[in-house]
Amino acid sequence: MIRDPHHPRYVISVAAELTGVHPQTLRAYERVGLVRPARTPGGGRRYSDAEVTRIARIAELTRMGLPHVGIKLVLELEDELRRLQGTAPHPASRTASRAAAHPAPLPPTQPTRAGTARMSRRINP
Repeated sequence: MIRDPHHPRYVISVAAELTGVHPQTLRAYERVGLVRPARTPGGGRRYSDAEVTRIARIAELTRMGLPHVGIKLVLELEDELRRLQGTAPHPASRTASRAAAHPAPLPPTQPTRAGTARMSRRINP
């Protein structure tokens, strides 16, 4: 029998042990939208094999020094690449479809005078 990688099967403590991440860190990842575990009727979190793999990738990107916003972008781009290559996107990545529906505003292209002055003070003390 082939095991469904998207079936929620692990409680938070097991998912944490499998990935080497503290359970509180998993809760933080959920809070910022990096993972979305399934919930039991009682409210307990359940993680699938695919989500455990995703958590391991998040931990790797965190060790590389990326902030959560950067990690979210990397994961969305990786999901998009898989989609374009013909493999299904990661179902735990529901942020990609939301990002497409509600794109973030672009930052200004020119720094403001205050920003330029601050930069020059840092460069030339």
